[in-house]
Formats: sequence, structure tokens, C-alpha cells
Amino acid sequence: MRFIAILDIILSMPRRSTAAEMLPSPVERSLKSLGENLRIARKRRGETMRSFAERMQVSVPTLRKMENGDSTVSISVYAMALWLVGRVQFLAAIADPAADENALALELRNLSAKGAARR
Repeated sequence: MRFIAILDIILSMPRRSTAAEMLPSPVERSLKSLGENLRIARKRRGETMRSFAERMQVSVPTLRKMENGDSTVSISVYAMALWLVGRVQFLAAIADPAADENALALELRNLSAKGAARR
């Protein structure tokens, strides 16, 4: 009975994403830059790691990971740091469909192909 209960717990545990382990180099560099920028913003405001972590409601090790650009840190932690330094308004703009030039080019190409097929 005990083995079955343990097996049920193991099987019901969420799987850990492998995305953090397979990041392309540009993504890793971007996260490292974001973490470094947030570190600089914290220091420019005279905040210690401890006080900033408390305001973010995270541990100092989590803050350290974020400042190092660790991909396993939740986006909500990055978002909270951005909010604390007054930059959260730019978060939504990152994936703004109006600025997605690749999707626009693809749509235009598809529309051109459909127009040519109709003729």
C-alpha cells in the first residue's frame, strides 16, 4: 500500500521543463544581460540584496540567480524586479503583435500566395 501511494505522488508530480536546459545562446545572453541590468538598477538605488529580495518576496539565493540570468528563475520574479525598478511597463511590449515583423511578413506572403492562386 505504501509503495502505491508513493508511486501515485511521483506520477502526479509536474514534469520539469527541459527548455531551461536547451536554451539557444542568444537567449542565454539576453537573460544574462537582463539579470545584470537589474543588478545595476538595484545597486544604483542603494538596495542591498537582502532588502531587494524581501521587497520582491523571494530569497536572496533566488535574487542572486535572477541577477546571474538563471533561466530556471520564474518570469514572475523577473517581472517583480522590473516593477520595483519602474520598468514593468515594457514587459508586455516585448511580444506586442503590432511589432512582430516576422509574423507580418509571413501574413503578407500568405496573402500574396492566396491572391495568386485565385487568379
